[in-house]
Amino acid sequence: MKTKNILKFIGSIVICELAGIIGSVFTVSAIPTWYRTLQKPSFNPPSWVFGPVWTTLYFLMGIALFLICKRESTPETKRAIKTFSLQLSLNALWSIVFFGLKDIRLAFITIIALWIAILVTLIQFSKISKTAGALLVPYILWVTFASVLNYSLMVLN
Repeated sequence: MKTKNILKFIGSIVICELAGIIGSVFTVSAIPTWYRTLQKPSFNPPSWVFGPVWTTLYFLMGIALFLICKRESTPETKRAIKTFSLQLSLNALWSIVFFGLKDIRLAFITIIALWIAILVTLIQFSKISKTAGALLVPYILWVTFASVLNYSLMVLN
């Protein structure tokens, strides 16, 4: 891999993992306090599951982003990167809203917007690179599950 591509690869991974770090700033302190007090559905995973899952998903997102960034800059790739940036921002925003503001309803609206942005990103990425699109499939599946969980928490609380 060329030095330029190595830097793009590392940068893509770091950008995605940073979104997770931003989210974790709000999450870590809320889990043993506020989150513990919530009524949870029977399918709520143990808290320790979320860290490894999200770290893996951010890594896969980073690889997908790299596969798009290493392509020739075209209106299509620029649009896909902008959509990716939007969904990544919504991803970080969800943690701020849910764990920071402790607003389950607004978090549900945010996660639905996130899901739509992920779907659009997945479609755009797939048109440029089938592999990049495929790397986002676990992400949209997990956010689908997280949306159902968020909804359930909203109803129960």
